[in-house]
Amino acid sequence: MSQKPKPSHGLAACPGCAEPLESGDRYCGACGYDLSAVPAAEAGADRPTVAIGTPVAWPPAPPRDPGSLSTATQHPGDLPGTDSGGRDLPTMEVRTDGPAPAKGGAHGGTPAPGSPTPEGDFELAAPDPRTAVRADPAPAAAPAPAAPAPAPAPAAPAAALCVACRAGRVDTDGYCENCGHAQPRERDHMERELTGVAAVSDRGLRHHRNEDAFAVSSTTLPDGSPATLAIVCDGVSSATRPDEASAAAAEAAGASLLAALPRGTHPQQAMHEAIVAAAEAVNSLAEEPGQDGAEHDPHRHRNAPACTIVGSVVAAGLLVVGWVGDSRAYWVPDDRSTPPVRLTEDDSWAAQMVAAGLMNEAEAYADERAHAITGWLGADSYELDPHTAAFKPDRSGVVVVCTDGLWNYAEGAEDMARVVPADAADRPLHSAQVLVGHALDGGGHDNITVALVPFTVAPQGAGSA
Repeated sequence: MSQKPKPSHGLAACPGCAEPLESGDRYCGACGYDLSAVPAAEAGADRPTVAIGTPVAWPPAPPRDPGSLSTATQHPGDLPGTDSGGRDLPTMEVRTDGPAPAKGGAHGGTPAPGSPTPEGDFELAAPDPRTAVRADPAPAAAPAPAAPAPAPAPAAPAAALCVACRAGRVDTDGYCENCGHAQPRERDHMERELTGVAAVSDRGLRHHRNEDAFAVSSTTLPDGSPATLAIVCDGVSSATRPDEASAAAAEAAGASLLAALPRGTHPQQAMHEAIVAAAEAVNSLAEEPGQDGAEHDPHRHRNAPACTIVGSVVAAGLLVVGWVGDSRAYWVPDDRSTPPVRLTEDDSWAAQMVAAGLMNEAEAYADERAHAITGWLGADSYELDPHTAAFKPDRSGVVVVCTDGLWNYAEGAEDMARVVPADAADRPLHSAQVLVGHALDGGGHDNITVALVPFTVAPQGAGSA
């Protein structure tokens, strides 16, 4: 996910944190390092110091002085310097032929600290009493009154099994005690299922963290009929704190819908208000100072946190979608003989080229600039323009709400319909897991998040006498 086309930098890893990079990255997705500030490598042939295959004629070693520690020894007097106040550093003669003079005289006595003993060992200097930390003695504690024996502590919960070896227990630091494998963080893989909606989010195979987020919920309208909602957000990796942006947007949008729908707000208006609430939540992250460490690193990117958003509400026979950015919603009917439909239009460079008639869809999405987004939530975005649309399907099906981590592997509506299981309406969580697996099998180059919302049309005459 990026906000503009990215030039190639030629780096395999970030200079700041060693995160693996792709050729088109402008900023590190882990620490935000500005890759454009890295000086380009000088062109020209490699010039090795010694040609391969050429015998090296090393100079002969200098003769060893019998009285020295080694031929390479340097003494303090050979390395003049100054202390922090600009004064010359004191030097003292280093002896290698016997004990050092005793303190207070030239002969006899105890060797100076740090000097060799006749046995060849070096004594450690005694601690300076002026630098010792003086601790006041602890006051005597008053005898405590007798207390009843404490109740036995509850048994600790059983440690989780390792996801790698499935045999070892996971310690408190998150590592397997058997194989040492680091366990996934909570956000690396998330699943949730409610009545009428389910969602799965996965980090993928290339990113070090999951910058997607989702919110799924259900509520009731004033007439008592059910309403289900799904929100999916994708953090913009070229901005700072994209994972926080997506989480804040998903939470705010979900809360807004849960507040508006039971009041009787029209679902399409409720979706518009939810996107505005999500934008305000992301904007507020930019007002928090000192979060990205940019003041300590001139090359750390200072773009405000940003993300895309797409959502769906199924209520009262309506299917409502809303979005900003390039996350998408698809309609896949249960009857696969009828055509599926993509319900959203990307805010992206490729979509603009197609809309202007300058390229067809295949040409536009084959361009390296295709996924540069032109709309997003964030303090440095253009004027917020939430898109919403309402549909009234005449047949049952499922709404697929997803980030580009999935639709990159099933871009067209027909492609998406082919990978959505036939029983998706009855098993939404299982079907969401299948879709995430499809993206992982395809390479898992991005974070993957998908929510499935079944839409059911009652058969004609159902419920009639």
